[in-house]
Amino acid sequence: MTASTIRLDKWLWYARFFKSRTVAGKACTSGKVRVNDKIVSKANVSVGPGDMLTFTKGDQLKVISIKAVGHRRGPAPEAQTLYEDLSPPPPSKADKTRASAPAYREPGQGRPTKAERRATDKLKDFD
Repeated sequence: MTASTIRLDKWLWYARFFKSRTVAGKACTSGKVRVNDKIVSKANVSVGPGDMLTFTKGDQLKVISIKAVGHRRGPAPEAQTLYEDLSPPPPSKADKTRASAPAYREPGQGRPTKAERRATDKLKDFD
């Protein structure tokens, strides 16, 4: 006899989205997980096949469709059979490097260099 539903924190742990069940439970209680577009505030929400989960993992948005409940936390290939990943593709490396590049500043703009400060102090006669 197999159960058709399971606790949300337990399923997230079985599917290997979180390292421990405690961390999965904290993600659920903090309101960072949605089940079928409803924000979850408790870890004991029952989920089953056909439910859609939405949550963030690091800086990536995860959209997951549950295909099976699962009976244990098995190896990764077994865990991947429990869900279908509908997440948008992660940003490419080019987008990340472009976004994290430092802003360009024209020479002479911004804070003065040490030599410029000394020259200014000399002009103002701040010995």
